[in-house]
Amino acid sequence: MIFDTHAHYDSNAFNADRDALLEQVHAAGVELIVDPGCDLESSRTAIALAERFDFVYAAVGFHPEDLDKYSDEAFDELRPLAEHPKCVAIGEIGLDYYWDAEHKEEQKALFRRQIEWALKLCKPIIVHDREAHGDCLEIVRDYPSLRGVFHCYSGSAEMAGELLRRGWYLGFDGPVTYKNARRALEVLEICPLERILIETDSPYLSPVPLRGKRNDSRNLRYVAEKIAQVKGVSTEEIERITLENGKTLFQLP
Repeated sequence: MIFDTHAHYDSNAFNADRDALLEQVHAAGVELIVDPGCDLESSRTAIALAERFDFVYAAVGFHPEDLDKYSDEAFDELRPLAEHPKCVAIGEIGLDYYWDAEHKEEQKALFRRQIEWALKLCKPIIVHDREAHGDCLEIVRDYPSLRGVFHCYSGSAEMAGELLRRGWYLGFDGPVTYKNARRALEVLEICPLERILIETDSPYLSPVPLRGKRNDSRNLRYVAEKIAQVKGVSTEEIERITLENGKTLFQLP
């Protein structure tokens, strides 16, 4: 059994076959899925999916790429969703300087506001960090009790080491299977098995040999296989350990 800790089944890419596909991936051995929202609308959709499928859980939040959709009013509407019994985290939140390097201060303010909200709710966070490694690390350092996962981790091994010492998890996706995955593999080598989560980021980041196609949770086995090669254990062991890691982080039975 396997746990896809980050998949966007709220995406329009799944509009044609969402319900049928979710049944298929569950039948294929995907025991649990977390669907993180990126704005108010997608957070609502993630909660609705979690209500319909017992193996789907949700996270809610404002993604840095959706800064333009954020307002105090929208944030107030998001608050009740975080208290839903199937909301297990605040996310996907963080910083993205790849798509938007002009609003760094606004992104950081929103990131901090959502971190402080998560701490009040005693929920972990799901961090999006793209070309903003230094600022992301500086911000999470300011909250020693904060825990969560750096989704699709792309930082250095040195930064990973500090996050691991602070009790964070690191998420690994399809890019670990790519030819240019040298940094991700270096991080994997130092990351203890008990701090690894596996993700698809569906419908994005399909692994080799499916790169360029719509991704779904059934493809998580390719990620698990690559991690197993790096860590020198069986794929089944990676699936088992990461399932338990996800349950621990998101406080699932």
